[in-house]
Amino acid sequence: MILPGSHSQSLAARLAEATDHALARVSYDQFPDGERCTALSEADAEALTDEPAVVVGSTLTADAHLELLQLQDAAREAGASEVITVLPYMGYGRQDRAFKPGQPVSARAVARALSPGTDRVVLVSPHEPDVAEFFDAPCEVVEGAPRLAEPLPEDLDDPVFVAPDDGAVEIAESARDAYGRGDADYFEKVRDYDTGEVTVSPGNADVADRDVVLVDDIVATGSTMSEAIAALHDREVGRVFVVCVHPMLVGNARTKLEQAGLAGIWGTDTVERDVSAISVAPVLTDLI
Repeated sequence: MILPGSHSQSLAARLAEATDHALARVSYDQFPDGERCTALSEADAEALTDEPAVVVGSTLTADAHLELLQLQDAAREAGASEVITVLPYMGYGRQDRAFKPGQPVSARAVARALSPGTDRVVLVSPHEPDVAEFFDAPCEVVEGAPRLAEPLPEDLDDPVFVAPDDGAVEIAESARDAYGRGDADYFEKVRDYDTGEVTVSPGNADVADRDVVLVDDIVATGSTMSEAIAALHDREVGRVFVVCVHPMLVGNARTKLEQAGLAGIWGTDTVERDVSAISVAPVLTDLI
């Protein structure tokens, strides 16, 4: 049975359909004192006895983390034979080390909190793959990048798939390989961890008059991507598209990207936004 967190209801439904698992009806309630209660229906709890439970939840907020813990516990309480936790997007996953003295390694803290309630974990495209090692339960990482070519136009003109930094160039290459043609390159990106400011400079690829697909695992504030788009337009490119695994798009990110001059933007359903036109369900079905 698939147990959806509130931020992953569409993906959970697609997984249920693809795997022929039942989809649980989960309630997300809050008591007057602010405490939350995420619960299965009585019928689903009875049906879950001696059956595997797949908890699917992107942890975009502190409440979403709590939802996941409660769903794990509800599955155990119902007598599930196995609990599998799917993290389409792992909140705090980018805090994989203490950047200043006195700071926590938040990814480790979150992983340790989630581990006791599950038999294994499936993690989709973490920003830092090493966070999988923080889980005490067995953890498997799957990549959503090969899905990113799906919504792209078939008529891209001599395309270049560009990552915003060298650390993401494999994501660009995966999207390029899935599309079937084109080059791959990356921008030079420098982040000031004291101020959070990021600057980018174009790579060496000849992009003039060519369609460019900017590829990344996460688009959060849109600042880096919008700067990259502007740098590309300075080089007189053709159309510019953006694809990403996790379309966070917080604050005015969408506006910044549109103003920079986009021909299209798409993400996957690890984060459910209006641009989430791609599902990662196909890369998860064999693991659940």
